[in-house]
Amino acid sequence: MGKFDLFNKFSSAVVVVDENKNVVFRNNVFMRIFKDFDDIRKFSHKLYYDICALESNDVSVHSPIAQALKTNEDFSAHVMYQTYSNDYFYYDMNSTKRGRYTIIILTDVTANESLSNLQKRNKSLQNKIDILENENKNLSKIKLQAQSQAMKLLLLNNVSNTIRESIDTSVILKSALTELAGMFGAFRGYYAEYNAKKKNFKICETFHTKDKGKCITFDDDIISCLLNNKVSYTTCRKEYKEAEPFRETVQRIVLPIYHLTKLLGIIVLSTKQKIKLDDTLEVLSGVSSQLGNAIIQGELYKKNKEMVSDLTRALKELKATQLQLINSEKMASLGQLVAGVAHEINTPVASIKSNNEITRKLITQIQDKEINELLTEINQIDAEAIERINRLVVSLRKFVRLDEAELQEADINKEIDLTLDLIRHETKNRIEIVKHYGKLPPVKCYPNMLNQVFMNILVNATHAISGNGKITIDTNYKNKNLIVKIKDNGSGIKEPDKIFDAGYTTKGVGVGTGLGLAISRKIVEKHKGKIDVSTKINKGSEFRITIPSE
Repeated sequence: MGKFDLFNKFSSAVVVVDENKNVVFRNNVFMRIFKDFDDIRKFSHKLYYDICALESNDVSVHSPIAQALKTNEDFSAHVMYQTYSNDYFYYDMNSTKRGRYTIIILTDVTANESLSNLQKRNKSLQNKIDILENENKNLSKIKLQAQSQAMKLLLLNNVSNTIRESIDTSVILKSALTELAGMFGAFRGYYAEYNAKKKNFKICETFHTKDKGKCITFDDDIISCLLNNKVSYTTCRKEYKEAEPFRETVQRIVLPIYHLTKLLGIIVLSTKQKIKLDDTLEVLSGVSSQLGNAIIQGELYKKNKEMVSDLTRALKELKATQLQLINSEKMASLGQLVAGVAHEINTPVASIKSNNEITRKLITQIQDKEINELLTEINQIDAEAIERINRLVVSLRKFVRLDEAELQEADINKEIDLTLDLIRHETKNRIEIVKHYGKLPPVKCYPNMLNQVFMNILVNATHAISGNGKITIDTNYKNKNLIVKIKDNGSGIKEPDKIFDAGYTTKGVGVGTGLGLAISRKIVEKHKGKIDVSTKINKGSEFRITIPSE
């Protein structure tokens, strides 16, 4: 085995040059990477500094290989290599003198150009340790220190990433506990919130323990240490005053979590490993600072979320109140209008009815049979028209029922018939009404409100039917629930999920207000019931109303 064969185990390219600039050794990595290598002089022209600001006519100044061979000291540089195909590769070059030999090591860092300066320094340090560890045992300590530092940085990085990715305090604390437990080899740990008044702690998040929710206390020395924002590291048999003793002594770390000058809580870790706390104080301080900020941000986010929820709920209640006011105002206006119209209609109708009775008596005195029969028929038609007007006025009064503000028993089948009478002008000679009325008990309800629901659904159904069509009405009483189904064979609803939203309408501008079904849903909910719809485009829709009734 040659004296330089050890370098064949290196993952970096190694070339050894004697004092006469003759290449005496190239390891396997070097020969694989630099296949076109001729001699060290030609090679030095293809390997140059990535950035070189020196102004000189001496070519050797710009060649890192020339500098490495020329100097009597160890030499390092960040260099660039250009292939014949004009591809560029970057290397960390290190050279060292060993007697009459110059050992040049080229470590490929092309893929790491985008890494931060700190990562580059750590990588360079790790590469140097790997290369020289068999020659100098003292460098192993540096390697261990670098690894320890990397672990600390990784822990901080992981905690930072968790804080950036989540606003949930529970998630952040669990992640921090897991990372810290791994760093210190802890077999259990927890975060406890500080109660300044009682001077105790409540366990909120845990790692390998089921003490969540428990209130705990510590002795005065520990409390004093924590209030001075110092990490407590002691050997103990009991984790806190109220705890069951361990079977053996353990190392306990108590890390205070502060926000500005306020103690928020503590992280407690128990481990059987012996730890040099001085080496980790900086990391613990960084973790404490980040967790303190994260906890405060989490609390602010939680309060903000609750405030948004309260405002959303208040807005919904406001909209519901607005709908009720609109509906109440609408019904009040309708009631006043109906009362006025009914009064105005009744006076002339009474006169017509009286005159019609007088006419009927006079007709009996006419001797001409044909004239008598003709006038009798006309008189009867007028009497039926008068009766029809009277029934319509009565129906309008019953529909509005402004004096019926209390719950009362009603025959729902009759209420639906009443509504159908009022919309007869929409269905006459165009829409077939099919009734499947079940046997219903009297239902305690607000009849005038339910009539409004039936009116909204039935009128919408007539508008959804273009030309002739059919509306089917089913009523049933099952499991102490009134069930009313109103089905049409109209055009269907494109967005059924929005049909009960205030302001949404399928009708044209100026035709629909978008309040009818929204008000209907509120009326059904006032009865502690529910209303839903199933629909198919060009097939029709079916509304189902369910109201509980004892």
